[in-house]
Amino acid sequence: MFSVTVRDHIMIAHSFRGEVFGPAQRLHGATFVVDATFRRPELDADNIVVDMGLAAQELKGVLAPLNYRNLDDEAAFAGVNTSTEALAQVIADRLVERVRVGALGEGAHGLTGITVTLRESHVAWASYERSL
Repeated sequence: MFSVTVRDHIMIAHSFRGEVFGPAQRLHGATFVVDATFRRPELDADNIVVDMGLAAQELKGVLAPLNYRNLDDEAAFAGVNTSTEALAQVIADRLVERVRVGALGEGAHGLTGITVTLRESHVAWASYERSL
């Protein structure tokens, strides 16, 4: 299996509901380093997994509506605990949509999977992996 990873970041504010979250139930900020890994079993006709430039551009575009936002105020997240895991899934699903509409080029239609990892710090991160 071949893979290519591109990286960006987002800065958000949010709060959680539930005792399990302790002090994070209060409004707080988070900065995430976001890695998006694109996978396929064989290289495309150009001998690449995906166009890295397009992948980076589309990741940035998917992150833009989240960046510098209080997610508690966003209708798409009403009633949702925007945990690191949940945000990784949202970003992966939005990237899959971009692949399906051709935004990452025709060769990207051969991708078989995407993994999105959000790094909260150098000691903690979460990922969501999905098929295409």
